[in-house]
Amino acid sequence: MTEELFGRILIATDGSEKNRAALEEGIRVARACRASVFVAYVIDTGTFSTMSGDIPLGDTYRVFKSEAEQAFARIHSLAGDMNVETAILEGRPATEMVKFAARKKIDLIVIGTQGKRGLERLLLGSVAEEIIRSAPCKVLVVK
Repeated sequence: MTEELFGRILIATDGSEKNRAALEEGIRVARACRASVFVAYVIDTGTFSTMSGDIPLGDTYRVFKSEAEQAFARIHSLAGDMNVETAILEGRPATEMVKFAARKKIDLIVIGTQGKRGLERLLLGSVAEEIIRSAPCKVLVVK
């Protein structure tokens, strides 16, 4: 019965340790449902326009890409022998997650309620809220 519940699960990650609970829960649900797992990290290109001109754009992009790769390594270690498809997206986080979910015909999006820290934590909260409002599927929020 559970294998029919969700066939395609998207786990949203921001690379933070606080997001680990969402990663773990997403894998647990996927394993129980025998679902395909997708993990996406969004490079928020909006942050580039608000950054100091002293920071080279290429360096910042490489930092985000490295953070995404570290998050993917963490999910692969949690997933064990499960097949996991990863994607680095660019744009507004909520918009890109929702578009990805629609494109991949996702049945469930798993997101965390807390992001990295400070202002970023508030921003992730608004990202989670926007995903909940506009997702084409069910959303599991993990705190």
